[in-house]
Amino acid sequence: MKFRRKAQSDPLEDDGAVDEAPEGAGDPVPGGPYDSEELPDGEGVERVDLGSLLVAPEPERELRLQVDEASGAVQSVVLAGPDGALEVRAFAAPRHGDLWSDVRPQIAAEVAQAGGTATEREGPWGAELICRVGQRSGGQQTTRVLGINGPRWMLRCSLLGAAAERPDEATGWEDTIRRLAVHRGSHAMPVGESLPVVMPPQARRVEQNGR
Repeated sequence: MKFRRKAQSDPLEDDGAVDEAPEGAGDPVPGGPYDSEELPDGEGVERVDLGSLLVAPEPERELRLQVDEASGAVQSVVLAGPDGALEVRAFAAPRHGDLWSDVRPQIAAEVAQAGGTATEREGPWGAELICRVGQRSGGQQTTRVLGINGPRWMLRCSLLGAAAERPDEATGWEDTIRRLAVHRGSHAMPVGESLPVVMPPQARRVEQNGR
């Protein structure tokens, strides 16, 4: 899914347009996730280079890439563990904009259209969503969706499992998010365009049709 801004015009984010946004929106995020140009000195963390995403390996968590079978394009990065999973995607955003405030109601509307509920709560990075959608098996899937505005990018993080069901006990997964870094690059892109992910040889390939 490609996120689009509400504005009727949809210019490239580097076209010099002035975005009206809360003060500080799009600035480097204190404590992470980081912009690739703002990594702390001497932290000693080696990250897997996936192009637009730099991911720190995690003990007992498997790094996977979700790939569209038809196009072969990598759609998202997943860290899977025994208690749940974290899916991350990065998108081009305005230089000083707040793309997450535009995207959040879109996600809530899609969940409602699927017959589910999306409840907003305050999390470590501001407003986030707890989405619940019924499954054919009769159960319910809970997803905790976070959006983090960075300098010219937005990171969308979707947590499944214990981190979604019990968000107040999810500090370990939140620390994983803090260790992520986004490499935006200098080229102009339409606002809401997904930043490309590159598959390294050691990554596991997970095919997903139509997603």
